Amino acid sequence: MKLTCGIVGLPNVGKSTIFSALTKAPAAAENYPFCTIDPNVGVVDLPDERLDFMASIFQPKKKIPASVDFVDIAGLIKGASKGEGLGNQFLANIRETTVIAHVVRCFDNPDIQHVRDDAKTDAPVDPESDILTINYELAQADLDTIAKRQEKVTKTIRAMGKEKEREFANYTSAVAKIKPLLQEGKGARLAELTDDEKAAVYDLHLLTIKPQIFVCNIDEDTISTGTNKYVEAVQKIAAEEKSEYIVICGKFEADLSDISDPADRKEFMESVGLKESGLSVLSRQVYHLMGLRTFFTGGPDECRAWTIHAGDKAPQAAGVIHTDFEKGFIKAEAYTVDDLRTYGSEEKIKVAGKYRTEGKDYEVQDGDVLFFKFNVTK
Repeated sequence: MKLTCGIVGLPNVGKSTIFSALTKAPAAAENYPFCTIDPNVGVVDLPDERLDFMASIFQPKKKIPASVDFVDIAGLIKGASKGEGLGNQFLANIRETTVIAHVVRCFDNPDIQHVRDDAKTDAPVDPESDILTINYELAQADLDTIAKRQEKVTKTIRAMGKEKEREFANYTSAVAKIKPLLQEGKGARLAELTDDEKAAVYDLHLLTIKPQIFVCNIDEDTISTGTNKYVEAVQKIAAEEKSEYIVICGKFEADLSDISDPADRKEFMESVGLKESGLSVLSRQVYHLMGLRTFFTGGPDECRAWTIHAGDKAPQAAGVIHTDFEKGFIKAEAYTVDDLRTYGSEEKIKVAGKYRTEGKDYEVQDGDVLFFKFNVTK
């Protein structure tokens, strides 16, 4: 299961700095517009204390966490949907991502140019105007996508008649709800679509229909309070757009990513009053926005985190490991990481009566530890 998050924002808001810190990959982060020429893609391991705990119990040869792909593209400016700047060239790279992380500059720094309308003009730091610019450009890109599809739909209906028109009924009603929002520069995610309507427009991969999280990039002086007037403005917009937000300091996270020793990392975070890296929180938030959950397998050879969709049943979870596990599913033996934490071993979990056997209708829960029994006959 490929888990992808696209990173968008104006130039010089800290996208590439955050991307580099996330992935420890060499993304350009010079102080000039459009320094990210090619889309950067990095795989980020999902921090999970539960997996670390399991590894401390089983002492496995390998520990494999879940991961998320982050895709960073050039900064978008006003007119990007019409070809202005370089960001427009790379919108296709994030069209098939699952979640959008919208980085918003929430700090003052006269040494870093703030660009909104064009690459030659400084703009004041203003989260509301910045967000409106990005929202508008993404909405225009989605309108273009719908217009191109509509040409094909219209031709098909003309050629095939009323029967085909009925087949497109859910698509037509979905677009009727989405287009007015896009024309106002708002996201398609605000449209109240039925499940059938969502399915009908899924393959359009609309940018603004994806779940979105605002990433408030603050300076180091703001870490202790975690907020300022810019963050408060983003907070308000996030509530209106039914989106989530997170506050992180890209500069601090970049410095933190250079520290490999766990004790030194902990000390560095504690020096500014943080218990957890902001990027750890971001990765986890993105994961949950995708509607994903984690189950685990554990033993002396390997402890591993596996990714499923919320609501998946035991056979589907088995199929994530191997298709044969799903085809020949018999049962799942189960307990939770919390059970392991409480009792200390699988043997003691069994003695306590917490070791369960679950069937085909069992809905796998986040934090389950599973062992599958299956049989595939030739």
